[in-house]
Amino acid sequence: IRDVLRRAAGNFAKAAEAKKIAVTTECPAELSAPINAALLEQAVGNLIDNAVKYGGEGAQVVVSAGSDAVGVFIRVQDTGPGIEQRHLPRIFERFYRVDQARSRALGGTGLGLAIVKHIAQAHGGTAAVESTPGRGSTFTIRLPKA
Repeated sequence: IRDVLRRAAGNFAKAAEAKKIAVTTECPAELSAPINAALLEQAVGNLIDNAVKYGGEGAQVVVSAGSDAVGVFIRVQDTGPGIEQRHLPRIFERFYRVDQARSRALGGTGLGLAIVKHIAQAHGGTAAVESTPGRGSTFTIRLPKA
């Protein structure tokens, strides 16, 4: 899992650096799960891309992973603008955008989070979000135990 997170973060290093956004990864070396590494890297990359795209200059993004009684979890937490509660139930729908004008200006298609959800489901897992406007968002991908 750690290699997947590092590759995903590395794919957005230049974009993050341009906005002075710190992206860090935290994952135990031994953490593993039965995964399609390329798909999981795409899902985590979509979350990092959004965090960098919508985060203000100097924001922080922490990509972490661990395990608990349920299985493996991967979190992408940011200190960006956050998302209003009324949008959260629909955020993983295809083409749903919280702010259509801003998404278009930043090059969003409205598919990134839907792809995250479908990749999580393809692994037998789930995708979820917690967010507070003005404080940031935490996206979590949960994968079942092997």
